[in-house]
Amino acid sequence: MSAKSEELDIASRVLDLVRQRGGAALEAAVRVDRSSLALTRFANSAIHQNVADETTTVRLQVHADGRTATGSTSRTGDDGLRDLVGRVLGAVRVAPVDAGWPGLAPAAPPAGEPGYDPATADAGPDERAARVRAFVEAAGGLETAGYCRTTTWTVGFAHSAGQAAWSRTTEAALDGIARGGGGVDGVARIAGVRLADLDGHALGARAAAKARAGVDPVELPPDRYPVVLEPGAVADLLLNLALYGFNGKSYAERRSFVELGAEQFDPKVTIVDDPVNPDHPGWAFDAEGTPKRRLTLVDAGTTVAVAHDRRTAAKVGGDAVSTGHAMPGGASFGAVPLNLGLLPAAGADGPALGADGPGTGADTPAEVDPAAADLVRGLERGLLVTDLWYTRVLDPKSLVVTGLTRNGVWLVEDGVPTRPVRNLRFTQSYPRALAPGAVRGVGRSATLLPTGWGTGWWSAPALHLASWNFTGGASG
Repeated sequence: MSAKSEELDIASRVLDLVRQRGGAALEAAVRVDRSSLALTRFANSAIHQNVADETTTVRLQVHADGRTATGSTSRTGDDGLRDLVGRVLGAVRVAPVDAGWPGLAPAAPPAGEPGYDPATADAGPDERAARVRAFVEAAGGLETAGYCRTTTWTVGFAHSAGQAAWSRTTEAALDGIARGGGGVDGVARIAGVRLADLDGHALGARAAAKARAGVDPVELPPDRYPVVLEPGAVADLLLNLALYGFNGKSYAERRSFVELGAEQFDPKVTIVDDPVNPDHPGWAFDAEGTPKRRLTLVDAGTTVAVAHDRRTAAKVGGDAVSTGHAMPGGASFGAVPLNLGLLPAAGADGPALGADGPGTGADTPAEVDPAAADLVRGLERGLLVTDLWYTRVLDPKSLVVTGLTRNGVWLVEDGVPTRPVRNLRFTQSYPRALAPGAVRGVGRSATLLPTGWGTGWWSAPALHLASWNFTGGASG
């Protein structure tokens, strides 16, 4: 039996059990997720762990007599499925009334398919180890650490109103650091559909170059500085915009900064969610069975959409409809776009995967990601920032975030990095940093970066911003 027929067969068996034990009047939806993760970790410049894990999760949702209940199991045999159905049918009888139940999604075929690579799905530890070896060797003796992973996801979905759909995708990611003198770390990372596209040597060379260029950093006073944010830092902006801004539940409850139709961003900013790009990992449909599609959220500075599932769209009302962003178990948090890209300045049709490649160009300073090189040359005086981390939201409505820089900061003068800088703390409204007139430049290529959110990813170019509010050093 093929994986496709196996997963849809499990979903069909669960629906049959629901009908047999609960009656045909019930509304029921079943999602069967199978994930296969293979991970190679390295530290002290040597591989210390290879792990592989395959997990199947069956999720059942039932709505009856105005009440809704959900449950899940990893037991896919007859006993496990019968137990799941019994638990959920028992729970739905005593669940509170669900006044916001939006009904099942209309049956519809997927509108597109995300990326899938059979070679990545079948990749063994030796193939991941080859990327790690290249990373370590390219670091030229510096201590290295990180991981290389390959993941395959398959999902089958069916509900009692006739929807039946199946999708699969693969992801490969390499993320590593090189440590220079004084504990200075340089970092390089990338993700994609195909393991074959990950160049361990280029990434290791970039991480080592950053580490060597970061030795003996100086302290700068807190102030507002113009910045060039490299793709890794921009990814944190996208993460928080997705979670707190373009989240349909946050918007429906008026906890989001979003004002549809308003020019909230600089005209250089266009943000899209693209889960069915064949060059990217993703899903063809969401947790409710609604087909996914490319969704423009910000069009040349104007906010034009937020992500909705069926429940948040019903709450907003009017012409709002599900955009295919229901998440498994995500009803309490909302609909979140987790395949988010800020389009590069080159005018590409969609987020690009490292169009400039991960290597270091001959005319690019060692500490500069090539994706940021043109923007750095245009920075009269300011800071080049590699990463933002330990970020925490202080005010969700205005999306004021505090956090720290990481993995390298440099003072740039007359377009040239002149000295490394100690890490700084910042407190900054992310939408205000991208507001009209605040974006001086967007990089000409975007890098696909891994996340910890399943098939989520961020496609991020570098950004030249007029001002970033640094409030102190890393210690306070």
